[in-house]
Amino acid sequence: MHVQEWLETVPAVSIYLLVGVVIGLESLGIPLPGEIILVSSALLASQHGDIDPVVLGACASAGAIIGDSIGYAIGRKGGRPLLAWLGGKFPKHFGAPQIALAERSFEKWGMWAVFFGRFVALLRIFAGPLAGVLRMPYWKFLIANVLGGIVWAGGTTAVIYSVGVVAEAWLKRFSWLGLLAAVLIGVVSMLVLKNRAKKAAEQAEGTVPAPEPDVVPAAD
Repeated sequence: MHVQEWLETVPAVSIYLLVGVVIGLESLGIPLPGEIILVSSALLASQHGDIDPVVLGACASAGAIIGDSIGYAIGRKGGRPLLAWLGGKFPKHFGAPQIALAERSFEKWGMWAVFFGRFVALLRIFAGPLAGVLRMPYWKFLIANVLGGIVWAGGTTAVIYSVGVVAEAWLKRFSWLGLLAAVLIGVVSMLVLKNRAKKAAEQAEGTVPAPEPDVVPAAD
C-alpha cells in the first residue's frame, strides 16, 4: 500500500505521534525513513483539514531535537565501542566508510555538521551519536541541534504543505510524484555519499596507493 494512502486511514493524533516517533528514532541513530514519512504527512495535511501543519511541524521538530539529544547522550557514554557495535549491526549505515565520512565532516565543520547534517540522510542518523562520541561541547551541539531540527522539520513541512495547497487538484491525481521525487533524491544522495565515504575511509586508512614515479630510462 502507498505510504500516503495508508496515512489517510490513520487519525490525526496518530499521525502526529508517528511522525515524531519515527523522526526521533532516526535522529537517535536507527535507520528509518523519517523524511519520507514527513513528506507524506505534509502532503496529506495539504489535502485534509483534520491535520494541522503547524502541529505536524512542531511534532517533527520535537522528535528531531529529542532524538538527536538522546543519541548524543548514548554516544557520549558508549564511545568508540558503541560505533563498533553499531557497525556490526548496521554495516550499511555505520560501517567504516560511513564513519570516516562523518568524522571528516565533524572535523571540518564542527557544530555546523550537526546543523547541516540534518538535511543529509546519512548524516542525519550519525549526527547525535557521533557528536557524543567525539565529545563535542553540549552547548554547541544543543544550539546546532535545535536550529537544525526546527529549520529542517519545520521548513520541510511548510514547503511541502504550501506546494500541496497551491496544487491540490493536481496532487490529488499525481500525489505519488512528490513522494517518488523525495525517494529518488534520497537514493541519489545516499549513492553519492557512499562513494565519498569509501574514498574517505581509504584515505584515512592510508590504503590509497600513491602514484608511481615516472621511470627514466638509463642513459646508454
